Amino acid sequence: MNTPRPLHPYLAQPPLAFAHRGGAAEGDENTADAFARSVAAGYRYVETDVHATRDGVAVVLHDPDLRRVAGEPVAVASVTWQDLASVRVGGAAAVPRLDEVLDAWPEIRFNIDVKDDRAVEPTVAVVRARATPDQVLLASFSDARLRRVRELAGPAYATSLAQKETARLWLASRFGGRVKLPPSVVAAQVPVRFGAVRVVDRRFVAHAHRLGLQVHVWTIDDPAEMAGLLDLGVDGIMTDRIDVLREVFVDRGLWKDHP
Repeated sequence: MNTPRPLHPYLAQPPLAFAHRGGAAEGDENTADAFARSVAAGYRYVETDVHATRDGVAVVLHDPDLRRVAGEPVAVASVTWQDLASVRVGGAAAVPRLDEVLDAWPEIRFNIDVKDDRAVEPTVAVVRARATPDQVLLASFSDARLRRVRELAGPAYATSLAQKETARLWLASRFGGRVKLPPSVVAAQVPVRFGAVRVVDRRFVAHAHRLGLQVHVWTIDDPAEMAGLLDLGVDGIMTDRIDVLREVFVDRGLWKDHP
């Protein structure tokens, strides 16, 4: 039998509201303005993404290139930080550095998705230098990448499950069996569905809870779906529409207790 683990200092009592990329529905994402907007709205958990420049600087960006956010087909991994810093959108820097973001909002808890193998070492180096374990959760879809993140960061820094690990958890929720959890894992961060498979249901949530894991669901922008997930007992919701999620929490009397 798996033994539930104690609550990690990164986490708080659920449910948690996450501003996905700082609240991407406003038209910008993963920028200083986006993070400031979500913080001003009362969010204390912000989801973001990292890549690395050619010279090994961890930067906050979802895509591997600047085509969507800045209209330039430039791969981040092909340019230096000095080159990238000159790219502006609306007069502001298009892509901030991870260390700048962590320094600017030390009171915020960041959920950091490592998007590329080359970003692993720069990201972990920044996190270990600039953030305490209660400030950061490290995530990745890639099982191999996340294993490397865990090796470098150590067990004190929280991580979520990677894709294959999540699949094993889902199967265990159906058919039983032991799930081996790395020491740093504190949450399953999942979509409602993966292809034709419904991931988030009562069985999945209950099984995760028995193991001491929170369940955080992305990316939910519809208020009815938010409400349904809260009724299932999920522990966190990530949204692009920070105004909508905040309203759902307020209507349920949850926002006042939000950290």
